[in-house]
Amino acid sequence: MGKTPTTLRDIAKALGTSIGSVHRALHDNPGVSPLTKDRVLQMARTLGYRPNLAARYLSSKKNLRISVNTLQGTTSFWDEVRAGIREAASSILLENVEVEFRTYPRLGEGEEEAFEAAINDKVDGIISFPSRPQVLRPWIRRSSRALIPVVCVATDAPNSGRLGIVAIDTLASGSIAADLMGRFIGPREGSVAITLFDMAITEHAEKYAAFDNTLRSLYPNLRLLKPIEDHDVEAEAYTKCRKLFERNPDLCGVYVSTEASIPVLNAARDAKLLDRLTIITTDLFPDLVSQIRSGAVAATIYQRPRAQGQIAFRMLHEFLVESATRSHQVALTPHLVMRGNLDFFLQRQSKESASEKADQSEAPRELAEDFA
Repeated sequence: MGKTPTTLRDIAKALGTSIGSVHRALHDNPGVSPLTKDRVLQMARTLGYRPNLAARYLSSKKNLRISVNTLQGTTSFWDEVRAGIREAASSILLENVEVEFRTYPRLGEGEEEAFEAAINDKVDGIISFPSRPQVLRPWIRRSSRALIPVVCVATDAPNSGRLGIVAIDTLASGSIAADLMGRFIGPREGSVAITLFDMAITEHAEKYAAFDNTLRSLYPNLRLLKPIEDHDVEAEAYTKCRKLFERNPDLCGVYVSTEASIPVLNAARDAKLLDRLTIITTDLFPDLVSQIRSGAVAATIYQRPRAQGQIAFRMLHEFLVESATRSHQVALTPHLVMRGNLDFFLQRQSKESASEKADQSEAPRELAEDFA
C-alpha cells in the first residue's frame, strides 16, 4: 500500500494550530502573519504535502476550458498525445475541465487558425504543437497578452513567452540513434542519412545536431549526408528516399527521426536495399510492429507521446490553479525499443489504453480529504 497523503489536519497538528490557519497560510489569504506563513510552508514541505487541485477547482465551482492545438498525424503518435491529455483531464474531473481539440490536417495548415479561434473563444489555456515556431511566436505572445498561458508539446517555440515545454530529450534521442547506427554498421566505411520533417522545427534540428556530433566523434568511418526533409508528406518521403538510394551506393543506414518511417521502408524495399541497410526509426505504432519483428527496423526511439500529453496538461492545470509564475521545461528520457523488448512495450501500451476509462471513475475518491 502507498503512503497516506499528508493533509491540512496533519500540518495543523504538527504545528499545534488550527486547520483554518493552515488553509489561509497555504492559500496566501489575508490575516496571516509572515512568521506563521513561513512556519506552515516549511512544515508542508517537511511532511510532503501536496494540495488536491481537483478539490480546489470543485470547491471554487470554476470550469476551465483548455484548447489543444495539435497535428492530425499519419500514425498514432498524436492520438497518443491527445489520449494522455484526456486521461490527465479526466483525473481532475471532467465536469470542471473542458478540453477542446483543434486538430489541423498537416504541418503549416490550420495552426494559426487554431490559435485565433482559441483566443477568440477566451479559453483559459492552450496546449500547442508549434511546428513553425517563427510563425507561431506572435500568436503565443498574443495569447500571453490575453492572459492565456501556452504550453508547447513535442517541440518548442523559444523566446515566445510560452509557459513551458514538454518534449522528449532530443539530444539523447539523436545521440542514441547515432551510437546504435555505428555499432550495427561496424567498421566498414560508408554514408548514412537522416530524414526529418523540416530543419526549421527546433526538435528536428536538435536531433540532427546530436546525431551528427555523436557520429563524428565515435564513428569517423561514417559520413552523414544532407538531411532529407519530407514535410510530413508520405509521397515526398518516398520519392526523396528513392533518389537518395540511387545517388549514394555506399549508403549503410537511415535514421528516421519522425513518425514517417513507413514510406522510407517502402522505398528501401522497392529499391531492393532493405536487407543491407540499418534503419532506426522513431516511435511505436501498429504498422511498425511487423517491421521490428522481421528485423527490417533495427530499433526505434520511443518518444512516450502519452506521457508528453499527460505532463503538458498537468503543467498548464497547476499553473492555472496555483497562479505560479515560473517557467517549466520537461525533457523526457526516450525509450529504446528493439525486437527483444517489443512485446513488453506493446503490453504496456495496451494496459494504458484499457486503464484510461477506469481512471475517470477513480478521480472522485481524491476529493474527500481536502473537503474534510
